[in-house]
Amino acid sequence: MNCLYTLTIAIFISVNASAEQNHKGYKKTKKYFQKELKKDDVHNACLSVYSPGKKISWSFYGGDYKDGSQVSSENPFYLASIGKTFTATVILQLTEEGKLKIDDTIGQYLSCEVMEGLHMLNDTDYSNEITVRHLLQHTSGLPDYFEGKTKDGSPNMMEMLLVEPEKLWEPNELIVFSKHKMAPNFKPGTDYRYTDTEYILLGLIIEKLSGRALCDVFEERFFKPLQMHHTYMNLRSKPLKPTSKIAEMYVGRIEVSALKSLSADWAGGGLVSTTEDINKFQTALFTEKLISNVSLEFMQNWIPESKSMYYGLGLRKFELREMFPMLPKLTLIGHSGSTASFMYYCPQLDVYLSGTLNQTNQVKESVLLMVKILLQLK
Repeated sequence: MNCLYTLTIAIFISVNASAEQNHKGYKKTKKYFQKELKKDDVHNACLSVYSPGKKISWSFYGGDYKDGSQVSSENPFYLASIGKTFTATVILQLTEEGKLKIDDTIGQYLSCEVMEGLHMLNDTDYSNEITVRHLLQHTSGLPDYFEGKTKDGSPNMMEMLLVEPEKLWEPNELIVFSKHKMAPNFKPGTDYRYTDTEYILLGLIIEKLSGRALCDVFEERFFKPLQMHHTYMNLRSKPLKPTSKIAEMYVGRIEVSALKSLSADWAGGGLVSTTEDINKFQTALFTEKLISNVSLEFMQNWIPESKSMYYGLGLRKFELREMFPMLPKLTLIGHSGSTASFMYYCPQLDVYLSGTLNQTNQVKESVLLMVKILLQLK
C-alpha cells in the first residue's frame, strides 16, 4: 500500500449512542479493523458488531475506490458464498410449506436435460441418487464448477471470469460446464466436498417450485418483509431503494466487482448487500422469524469440514476452542465467502458479526478478526 493510500484511508463509524464507544471492546475492535485496512492488498473493508443483549451496534467502514473516492456506509458489498444461507433458507421454507422433502431425489424437480449425465462416476450414473439434503450439505459428490479442476486442464469458472469478462452466464450453462469439464468426486452421500454446483441446482429447484426467478423469490421472502432495502442479486435485480455503488473487490491484485462474468455466481453467492441488511437477515433467521425452531435445528446437523469447522445445511460452524485450545468455548454459526466476507452469530454471547475485507487473499484473516472481536466481548 503506497503512502498516499495510507494517508487517505478513512474510517466511518456509526453508533447508536456515544456511550457505546466507552464499551471495553469498542476501541480494541476499531484497532483490529484499522489494522486490517492497512494491509497492502486490502483496499476497502467494512465490519458490523451487533448485539441486542449487550446493546451494541458498531459499524466500521474504510478504504478507497481506484478513482480515489472513499468507501462509506452507503456502499454495499459482494456477499459471495454468504448467499448459500439465503438459498438454503428458502429450501427449508419450502419444506415447511409441504412443497418438497429434504430427502427427495432432485430428479423429481429438475428437467431431464439437467439430470442427464449430471453425476457420471467410473461409468456409473448416480444422478438419480442425489437428494436435496446432499445438495444442501455438499455431500452429493458433484464437482465444483467454480473452483474445481477441469478434466483437460482448461480454465475453471473462477479463471473464466477473466477469460470472458463480458460473458453473462445463465444457470443451465453452469450445469453444462460442470458436466462437460469436470468429473464427480465420489458417490452421493459418502463424503463431503464443498461444491458451488449443488447450489445452482438448488436455485433451479426453487425456481421450478415457485414459478418465479430466484431474485424475485429472495425479494418476496426476505428483502421486502425484512426491509433489506439495499440488497439485490448482482446483475439480475435492483435494490428496493436507491443504493450507492458496490465496493470494489479484489482477487489478488485484480479488481473484479464490475465484471459481467460474475453472473456465474448465482444461487451460491450472487448477492450484494450491506452489513445492516445482513444483520436483519441473520437476526431474523436465528430468532425463528424466517423458519421454525425445528427447521433451524435441522440446518445445524453438522458434519466435519476441516479442523474446527463444520457444515450443516447452508450454515457453517466454527468451534473456537478446537481452533486454538486456549480459546474460550465459543461458537460461530453462519457463513463465509471467498472474498473474505462473513456473516456469523455467536449464541453464547448473543453477538452478530458481518462484513468483508473484499480480498480473496484474506479469508483466513477475516476469521481471525472475528475471533479477536469475540474475545473482547466475552
